[in-house]
Amino acid sequence: MAPLTYLMLAALCLFAFIPGIASLPPTDRDESRFVQATKQMVESGDYVDIRFQDVPRYKKPAGIYWLQSAAVLLSGQGSDAPIWVYRLVSVLAGTFSVLALTFIGTRMFGPSAGVIAGLGLMGILMLGFEARIAKTDATLLATALLAQGSLAAIYLGHKAGKPQDRANWLFWFAQGLALLIKGPVIPFLSVLTIAALVVFDRDRAWLRKLRPFTGLLVTLLVAAPWLVLITIKTGSEFWQESVGKDLLSKVGSGQESHGFPPGYYFLTYSVFMWPFALVALEGGLKALKRFRQDPRLLFCLAWYIPYWIAIEAIPTKLPHYALPAYPAMILLMAWALTDKSAASIELSRWQSWLRRACAFGMFGISIGLAAIAFAITPYFLGYFSWWGLLAGLLVLIAARYGIGAPDNMAPVKRVAFAAAAAAAAFGVLTAKVLPPLKPVWLSPEIAQRFEQLKPCPSSRLVSAGYHEPSLVFLAGTQTLLTDGAGAAAALTADPACGIAVVGASENKQFLAAVPNAAVGVREIGSIEGMNYSKGEPRALTFYTLAQ
Repeated sequence: MAPLTYLMLAALCLFAFIPGIASLPPTDRDESRFVQATKQMVESGDYVDIRFQDVPRYKKPAGIYWLQSAAVLLSGQGSDAPIWVYRLVSVLAGTFSVLALTFIGTRMFGPSAGVIAGLGLMGILMLGFEARIAKTDATLLATALLAQGSLAAIYLGHKAGKPQDRANWLFWFAQGLALLIKGPVIPFLSVLTIAALVVFDRDRAWLRKLRPFTGLLVTLLVAAPWLVLITIKTGSEFWQESVGKDLLSKVGSGQESHGFPPGYYFLTYSVFMWPFALVALEGGLKALKRFRQDPRLLFCLAWYIPYWIAIEAIPTKLPHYALPAYPAMILLMAWALTDKSAASIELSRWQSWLRRACAFGMFGISIGLAAIAFAITPYFLGYFSWWGLLAGLLVLIAARYGIGAPDNMAPVKRVAFAAAAAAAAFGVLTAKVLPPLKPVWLSPEIAQRFEQLKPCPSSRLVSAGYHEPSLVFLAGTQTLLTDGAGAAAALTADPACGIAVVGASENKQFLAAVPNAAVGVREIGSIEGMNYSKGEPRALTFYTLAQ
């Protein structure tokens, strides 16, 4: 494929992922925890220890924090860098993922399929969200595509009699990067893929080409230095937190109220693969009838199905857990749209019923997304938004082309229309529709009012009853998150410069704990809104001590 094609796709990715990264406030809770920990790395100069304020944050390795720190340092703004600087890592990782899947699709199914695969990944709702949020998942997807693309080159190169001598080194290097980003997730994905290939393909000679013993050394050379440093610094605390509390608790039980029964990813597939869920499902169903004759299809199914079954079996479930497997379905969509023989494959009865269920889900999701885009501004602000109307129309356009209509349009053009409309819809929503919803974004409002109301330049904010991590990122690392009694004690200890914001649930406790509260406390402002992470209304009052 010509380099110009990749340049055009990269430009499209920037069009798709950049809108909203500066205007959308920090989101709670994961993104704000990540960026605050990175901010503290830059403030302290300690790039080994990971902390949110004074609390160790050892659930994830340091890779994403290092990448975000590099972006912050390159920006020249230091710890004062705005949220969009941190999000650039995800934008670039999402762009790399699209280009990588384009390359993989081209090598496996041809140039047209490669373009369809890249555009399809760019347009899905899940990546549209993750590529503009400063978390691990877009970067983890990039490592997954590096690892799985290398594994495909080794396996399919062997089947075609074309050895891929350098792919094994890239495979193991990618595993090391993945370990630094999010621990064993991608190694687990690759092991499941290899196991499925071993079960369904009697030719196992290709396994020797992985060179596991020397390959594992490459992985260790990438990941081990930080693991050694963090072990020296914290002893066993990192391993107890990351493996004992985070990994094993997710496998053993639903962690942090995210437990769901098996079937969660089956039911949410159409949402997060929107607008290409239906066409990708058709490709996957057709591949089930042909994979024994085509190792390319077997590889894609081995990539998706075992991992999907595994994450369904794990009690803790979050939507982004499925993201590393979605490229496999998009590759099968690209194959089904470009391979003439795929058109003649008839679905069995159960497959036809599954396709109808997915089509029904796509219809409902598309209508629902359009309705939300249109109605969210009137609901929260009480007035009509033309931007919301535009976003809703773009959602319906993306859905129309995404489900495969009209039939007489070339597949590449149709997928391009759907991906562009979906990307434009996400861009309008995150840049123009969501940011003005001030009742939803309480932390920016609190931080702004704090700057206006604080009695001294050195004042720190004390927050009782509102503990969202985005407030710490916006109001400063020194922000104290406490209860009503703690807020009263903090103001009493600093009567000249102290300032507190107190939620309604903590108000009585706060006033009761302040000495001479009737005459000593001065109410200087209030904010009302909704805490969207909990879905409940909030009323907060600013207090200082009367002088």
